[in-house]
Amino acid sequence: MHFLDQAKIFIKSGWGGPGAVSFRREKYVEYGGPDGGNGGKGGDIIFEAVAGLNTLIDFRYTQHFKAQRGQPGMGKNRYGAGGDDLVVKVPVGTQILSDPVPIAGTEDEEDGSMEYEQELLADFTQVGQRIVLLRGGDGGRGNLSYKTSTNRAPRQHGTGWPGQEMWVWLRLKLLADVGLVGMPNAGKSTLINQITNTKAKVGAYAFTTTKPQLGVVLHRDREFVLADIPGLIEGAAEGAGIGDRFLGHIERCRVLLHLIDATGDDPVQAFRIVQDELAAYGGGLDEKPQLVVLNKGDLLGPELMEDIAAQLRDEAGVEHVFIISGATGEGMPELLDAVLPLLDEGVAQEEEASGEEDKPWSPL
Repeated sequence: MHFLDQAKIFIKSGWGGPGAVSFRREKYVEYGGPDGGNGGKGGDIIFEAVAGLNTLIDFRYTQHFKAQRGQPGMGKNRYGAGGDDLVVKVPVGTQILSDPVPIAGTEDEEDGSMEYEQELLADFTQVGQRIVLLRGGDGGRGNLSYKTSTNRAPRQHGTGWPGQEMWVWLRLKLLADVGLVGMPNAGKSTLINQITNTKAKVGAYAFTTTKPQLGVVLHRDREFVLADIPGLIEGAAEGAGIGDRFLGHIERCRVLLHLIDATGDDPVQAFRIVQDELAAYGGGLDEKPQLVVLNKGDLLGPELMEDIAAQLRDEAGVEHVFIISGATGEGMPELLDAVLPLLDEGVAQEEEASGEEDKPWSPL
């Protein structure tokens, strides 16, 4: 299945049905009076988060969503049926944003460009979460409702209120417990293949991974979801290599694993670049608990690996740098052992922040 994490769609709720103009006509009833019923309400546009979806690819082929119009009223004071609501199903983790609008006073005098902002309309973090984004129009009044003491036979009626319409952007941010970050060709795909059932593409070149990957890790009878995003390059937070979209997929992770290629030209500089991009992106990414992991330990000698790890400890200000090999699995148990308590701390902090005793929603 193709992965798509952003889509623009048009939505329109249903118009209300028109009211009826009708008069009672029965034998032996000379002046029956008006009996036109009201029109039915138009259908709503409803968004619902459902399980089993992890991409917005369906919205590439269907981009217009219109709810049904309400039925017209009828004689004998019969109301029209309401239009059917249209339920748009989206993956958990989807955000709905308004169409971008220019920010006043941000126009560039040289090229005329402006800054834009979007309003967050909805954020789906739980299966079954629903929201009525656009309400259908009310039905028009039938001529019976216009009857007064001075107007005994009204012929006017309501045509029905119009529905609402707008363009919105859908943006998917994957929900995972642990996020895997690093420079291109750091070995992230090899690592996720080693500890999960994911079959991510592996290659000896940069940008082998071109879309986010999810995998379930089972360790010591515990399960958690690991997200692998494509490699980050300098300027990713500003959109270089669409890195800003990739970083969005790890905003909700509780723990980050920063993977560094020990065979790279400058592992310490690679660490700095990714850290700078996390800080520049915002969203608290640079404040999340993070484990520094030195990969490809099977390709260099123990003394050289320890020397590089010592440099990273000084640069990152951490007591321990994990030395692993994604290809052979060396060092994996120790790394996963360190992840579990950090996940527990993250759950406890979320419960404290929400003030709820119930366990927060998990991707599993």
